[in-house]
Formats: sequence, structure tokens, C-alpha cells
Amino acid sequence: MKKILILHTGGTIAMSENESGTIIPGASNPLMAYNQLFAGQYDVSSEELFNLPSPHITPKEMLLLSQRINQAEQAGVDGVVVTHGTDTLEETAYFLDLTLPSTIPVVITGAMRSSNEIGSDGLYNLESAVKTAADDDARGKGVLVVMNDEVHTARFVTKTHTTNVATFRTPTFGPIGIMEKNGVKFFQELTEQQACPITHVIDHVYLLKAYAGMDDRLLTMLDLPSTNGLVIEATGAGNLPPQTLPALANLIAHKIPVILVSRCFNGVAEPVYGYEGGGQQLQKMGVIFCQGLNGQKARIKLLVGLSAGKNGQQLATYMQDAIS
Repeated sequence: MKKILILHTGGTIAMSENESGTIIPGASNPLMAYNQLFAGQYDVSSEELFNLPSPHITPKEMLLLSQRINQAEQAGVDGVVVTHGTDTLEETAYFLDLTLPSTIPVVITGAMRSSNEIGSDGLYNLESAVKTAADDDARGKGVLVVMNDEVHTARFVTKTHTTNVATFRTPTFGPIGIMEKNGVKFFQELTEQQACPITHVIDHVYLLKAYAGMDDRLLTMLDLPSTNGLVIEATGAGNLPPQTLPALANLIAHKIPVILVSRCFNGVAEPVYGYEGGGQQLQKMGVIFCQGLNGQKARIKLLVGLSAGKNGQQLATYMQDAIS
């Protein structure tokens, strides 16, 4: 019988709607009572690692979660399920995907409706996640996100709707599997990536989104000795308004790594355009293009890389390609 550990961290899946319609955390996690749901199928144990709405989750909690999963694997657990709030689920999932050297299945799930709402999706998603974590075919696929009968990779999944239960989608690439009546069925393989274990997390790694008419003020404000890195969601294939260039050059001159992704929902950033502020000029200035990640994921990867002590060309190589 497979040994599955469920780690609860809070979020809507652990909350209830009160009489006024407000969704709030309760004194206890309602999911802790459902281990018997899997009796006779799996050897399931549960822990409440913390009980936080996902906007309260920081990289420090992500690191604690990563360390606990490592301990579980060393103790002989066959798979791990993490329940998490959906607002920042993709960031925690990707942090784990980057830092865990484990081969056991690690599956993250959550809910868009609280435990006592009509049509609550939490318990069903939890059951689907446990089935996935217990499946031999889920081994070695990186961290997975299981929601609404679909299986996505932590590397590329993103939240696309504020309230819909089908909110988690993988732009460009699509899900790698689906839930069937008796379990999970995979139909795609994810290219492998090397784990980057860390023992601590740094701070002051920022994310900005480019917009029409953007000037250099925000970039200038971030040109500080304490700034460790910056990710910019650029327009289109990877371009910035020319007014940003002087401040951008100063950041690079001060050895602050600047990572560029596209703000577009689909596609990858690449240095195509040769006009002022175009991707080719940005690359020549020293901006690092990161392909395949959205802004929040690129920030997590930069934070992990810097926390591991990567810099210079080593950091650039680490950041440049998320697809392989």
C-alpha cells in the first residue's frame, strides 16, 4: 500500500464561508478529517505545516515546505500532496520544482470554492491529487499541479481566472495529463531540469511590468545597494520603451541582474527587434532573456538561483531557458 503524506498549508481549500458570505480561515482545517476517505487504498497521513492564505506565503515558507518534503522522501514516503491557496500556488509549486531533487511524485492542489460552499471542489481535487501522487507514472515528472481533472506541470501552469474552477491552465504547451475515473493518465513528457537545492532564501528580488509610456522612475527607485535582482515583463517579444534605457543601463552597471520575459500570455521572449529599446539592444546591454516563464515564475527562479550563489554567466545560463 503506497504511503502518501498530505501537507496542508491553508488557502480557500481549508476555509469556510460564514453567515455574511465572507470566506475566512477556521480554527481547524476541515480536510484533516478526510484521511479515512482513502482507507484501504493508500496509507495516508496528514500534517498541517501552516494555515495561511496564499498571499501570506513567502519564499521562507516555500523553503520550509521543500525541506519537509525532502525529509518525507528520506523517510520512505511514496508521494506527497500539498494543499495550498490558489493565488500564489503556481509560485510555490515552481519553487518546489526548482529546489527538490526528489523523484517521488509531489502534487499540489487547492480549491476555488471553500469547504462549505455549494459545488465545493476541494475534496474532489484532494482525492485526484492523492491518486496522482500514488501513481508510478507520476515519478520523475517534476512537481505537478492537479486541479479540475487536469494535470499540469509546475513549470508552466498559471492561474487564469479569478473565480472559475477551471482557472489553472498551461498556455502554449497545455496539460500533461488528465484524471480518469480510476486515476491519472499522462500523455506528455516534460523535459528534465537539474534541481537547485538551497538552504536559505534572499530577499529584494523585484518584478516590474512594462507599459506604454513607461519612463525610468521605477527602475531608478530600484537602483539600490540592497536590490539583488529584477525581472521585467516586457512588451511583445521582449521590448521596452526607450525612456527606460538609461536607468536600465545603470542597474546593469551596478551588477544587478535584470531578467526579461514577455508580458504576453502565450509565446516566449526573444531578441528580435533592432530599434531603440528593442530586444536586440537590450540583450547587448546585458539583459538576460528568459524563455517560457511568466514574470512571477521568472522571479522565483531568479531568487532561487541567487540564493544558491549563482552569478555572472552561471546565473545567465541558469535563467535563459526554462523549456529545457
